[in-house]
Amino acid sequence: MHHLPKVPTTEIENRLKKFQNHLQQSQLDGALITQNIDIYYLTGTMQNGVLFVPKDGEPRFYVKKSVARAEFEASVPVEEMGRMKELGQKIESRYGKVSRIGLETDVLPYGLAVRYLGMFPGAEPVDISFPLRLQRAVKSRYELDQLREAARRINDIILSLPEMIRPGMSELELTAAIEYRLRLQGNINIYRMRAYNQELALGMVASGKAAATPTYFDGPAGGLGLSTASPQSASHKALAPGEPILVDISTVVEGYLVDQTRLAVIGELEEDLVRAYEVSRNILKEVEQMGRPGVAWEELYLKSLEMAKEAGLSEHFMGYGKDQAKFLGHGVGLELDELPVLAKGFKQPLEEGMVIAIEPKFTFPGRGVVGIENTYLVTGSGLEAITFAPEEIVQIRAD
Repeated sequence: MHHLPKVPTTEIENRLKKFQNHLQQSQLDGALITQNIDIYYLTGTMQNGVLFVPKDGEPRFYVKKSVARAEFEASVPVEEMGRMKELGQKIESRYGKVSRIGLETDVLPYGLAVRYLGMFPGAEPVDISFPLRLQRAVKSRYELDQLREAARRINDIILSLPEMIRPGMSELELTAAIEYRLRLQGNINIYRMRAYNQELALGMVASGKAAATPTYFDGPAGGLGLSTASPQSASHKALAPGEPILVDISTVVEGYLVDQTRLAVIGELEEDLVRAYEVSRNILKEVEQMGRPGVAWEELYLKSLEMAKEAGLSEHFMGYGKDQAKFLGHGVGLELDELPVLAKGFKQPLEEGMVIAIEPKFTFPGRGVVGIENTYLVTGSGLEAITFAPEEIVQIRAD
């Protein structure tokens, strides 16, 4: 079989060990893992099947298709699933009676949940999605290597913006030029999100009033989009001199995403927008100092609200008016919306090894969105930037 880079077996073993510790502490007999990202995280393959992780002993990946490929890629034992209605019996004859079973109830469709629970008569379902996501939030050296490579590729794009952007080109043309370069570097072009009904391709590349168009996407910048069927990000609008061009992009390396935003302008940006951009950079610098192990996730968000207010920009922060996003940042990894969430009400502490995209932005209706975003690693001494593109506004000559 053709060789692709494999997830190191030691990675999978460490992840399973941590997860099984959680199952034991929660007095669960096991967990049925069904979502492709969680399956990939715990097996090293993304074939179609379900993974049963017992509280102790060896997990088993029951595969519909492709068994051959799963056997080649996975670091756990693989078995053909066979008839789904016999799966519960198969699992209980191997592992014993299942009385309390973990499920990813944040993403598992109700109809499927009913079918899976039907395999284990009388079993009590317990949601394991938050603890598993919390485990995934802390990255290993292998995972950080992938994220650093993604940051390197994004930096190449930011450095190339002056040669890519020209007056009169459309947002779509700029997006296509960025996507083309990233694709040739090996980008899989699938930006995975866990949140129900949230979708994204590349990120948000938008300019002027189109960038400030509000939309359903749970983020500070919307974008007009190409269609009401996907009302976000790039549109057919032409890039014009003097307006902010928001380049909020991501790329994927071995499944791992970083998230980064930089600002460009053809000619000069108006003074109040430059000032707002400086405020967003100041917020970023402030939370860089604050973000260390033990600090509650919400504290970084609350600090950003305070700084936006001091600057007189509260109503523009993270969107405008009723369309404001109520967070400052989010974890990134195999999905674009991982834990931690830097938002009010999240009192959980930051932990060493967590990776967060922090994105202070300001929206000015009819004029555009300005702001910045970096992806950071939480270290013992504070936040260390993984993304490293220059933070100055990228200036493009207007002639």
